[in-house]
Amino acid sequence: MRTLSMFDMLCEQDASKHHLARIPDFLWLSEDGMKAQVYDGCQSWETAFIIQAFCATDLVNERIPTIQRAYEFMKHSQVLSNHPGDQSYWHRHRSKGSWTLSSADNGWAVSDTAGEALKAVLLLSNIASNHIGDQIERQRLHDAVDCLLSFVNKDGTFSTYECKRTSSWIEILNPCESFPNMVVDYPYPECTSSVLQALILFKELYPSYRTEEINKSIRKAAIFIESRQNKDGSWLGTWGVCFTYGAFFSIKGLVASGRTYENSSSIRKACHFLLSKQLSTGGWGESHVSNETKVYVNIEGSHAHAVNTAWAMLALIYAGQFERDPTPLHHAASICSWRQESFPNKNMSDASTAPFSSITQTTATYSPFGLLGNIVVVFVQTRVVGPWEHIAW
Repeated sequence: MRTLSMFDMLCEQDASKHHLARIPDFLWLSEDGMKAQVYDGCQSWETAFIIQAFCATDLVNERIPTIQRAYEFMKHSQVLSNHPGDQSYWHRHRSKGSWTLSSADNGWAVSDTAGEALKAVLLLSNIASNHIGDQIERQRLHDAVDCLLSFVNKDGTFSTYECKRTSSWIEILNPCESFPNMVVDYPYPECTSSVLQALILFKELYPSYRTEEINKSIRKAAIFIESRQNKDGSWLGTWGVCFTYGAFFSIKGLVASGRTYENSSSIRKACHFLLSKQLSTGGWGESHVSNETKVYVNIEGSHAHAVNTAWAMLALIYAGQFERDPTPLHHAASICSWRQESFPNKNMSDASTAPFSSITQTTATYSPFGLLGNIVVVFVQTRVVGPWEHIAW
């Protein structure tokens, strides 16, 4: 009874009542009823990639109102202060200057989201002010870099929400069966790649700020990504499905750091791995089961998936596959365009395994890359015989 009385007292507090207004943030209506999510969205994560997609395909001038609104959203979504109180006492990581998965109200800094968001903001900083409005203040860019550098582990790697703080022995306290490594925030190639790319772009635009630390982080991050590559040329992705996701980020990070197909065995092995997984239809379709087995598993029936196909295509394009042999990309582009579907779609609840699900129905991790991939597909189809140098890959 005392416990119930305590809960009743807590629910009557004004602070608790303020949370009621945010409950709809976790609810969404599907074709088969109301659903709830464990996070309040991934708006910053998705918007960052959408901005990058527009910038990569020279569509900014055609969609100025959209870009202006997206830029304003990114500026409003940056976390401008740390959590109240003594950060070290509460074991909280720095949040000032970061972006969360969703919005500034969330407050939980994420390394890869902050990296991708900073990239998006920096890309837009090269666009005339009359197109995007007031530029973000230089100090806020510095705050973002400071936050990214605060995530650096001792070995130069990057985790997700905080630095790696302890050893894996504490995983014996993990009560979760489906996520065996969740108590410790381990370093990940995907997070490391996103931060690496952001630091490289920032360094190109602002070479005088924390130069030595940034150079050191870039060098160590690239070495870490190479070290995490499997013998077959793959990378195990943790925050998406799975080897395709890992290859997409890892290749992009290595290419940004100066690796090429010609000078990097990691890039060559990664390309061979991706090409070996291309289906006879031209696409790629990796099952979420890969995350559990740690072995590449095709979707049942060997169906191609639009998002896996987009990730693989982008990774190969970054690695120079188009210049060496564009045939696999042509094949993938044609099948991806042919099978592209639109919302609403069936199997809403099983988007991870539905063949060629619409990008609007996929998980939060999938959707931005589906958009990016669809734009790439259009360019592969319409400009395949023309020069590619003008595309800002």
